[in-house]
Amino acid sequence: MEETKFTNYTKEGYQQLLDELALLKDVRRVEIKAQLAEARSHGDLSENSEYDEARDAQAKNEARIAELEELIKNAKIVDESAFKSGIVNIGTVVKVHDETFDEDCEYTIVGSNQVNAAINHISDQSPIGAALLGAKAGDRVSYTAPCGEVTLKVLSVKRA
Repeated sequence: MEETKFTNYTKEGYQQLLDELALLKDVRRVEIKAQLAEARSHGDLSENSEYDEARDAQAKNEARIAELEELIKNAKIVDESAFKSGIVNIGTVVKVHDETFDEDCEYTIVGSNQVNAAINHISDQSPIGAALLGAKAGDRVSYTAPCGEVTLKVLSVKRA
């Protein structure tokens, strides 16, 4: 029997899943249904590109709904209030000094489905995130990157 794999989410990340699901079910489905009806009214469906596009949109929408429902079913909301203040965990913003490259960086630790590298939201399961979990200001942590061993000094930890 396969064990269910839960994914960690902050309250905000979980709410984003619920909001997107509601949007797709309550708004987007209705819009697509209207597009299909409009396309059907044009007659012959065999050469109707509007109908084909609406059917494609419907299929993509339903696939995303199924994906979101699965994510929600297997979501584990992290109780951030249970974490000790000043300790790196999901939902914290960590400022570090990368001693290997001599630069400061700031990361927000999030669940794996909330990752957004463009804004430095990194997963608790990523090499950097996993190395930082449990650390506090003043600690040094290391992780292995493609370029070799990287050492970070934790400068500050705060709630996101």
